Amino acid sequence: MGLKKRSKVSAEFSMSSLTDIIFLLLIFFMLTSSLVSPHSVNIKLPGSKGNPTVSSAEPPVIRVSSRGNVSYDGRSVKEPIRDNLTRILRSERGGAKKFDVILDTSSGAPTGVVVKVMDATQKLGIEPILAAER
Repeated sequence: MGLKKRSKVSAEFSMSSLTDIIFLLLIFFMLTSSLVSPHSVNIKLPGSKGNPTVSSAEPPVIRVSSRGNVSYDGRSVKEPIRDNLTRILRSERGGAKKFDVILDTSSGAPTGVVVKVMDATQKLGIEPILAAER
């Protein structure tokens, strides 16, 4: 009598090779994410030596308060901030190639408003000089 032995198929799964692959992928993505630079805004900080040519006239000051109010040289800028500030800067700049502004923000200024102001200056090719709160 020939009895056949039934071999049971093992339902086990080896995780060692899977953990190696996941570890290698983790290292790959960590390295590549540090090489990618996000979109950024070029700014000049006070005291930087990157651009030594500064106009002799005092640059106008754009102030952003902690409540999100924006003023240009003491005059209030109404909503929509980005469009109105762009119009004001375009008229103040005239045909000058070099035009600097000082961006003075309070410590609690809303980030969205500061980004709108920097977007308006960047749209015209103006690099604002950031000033710390006094």
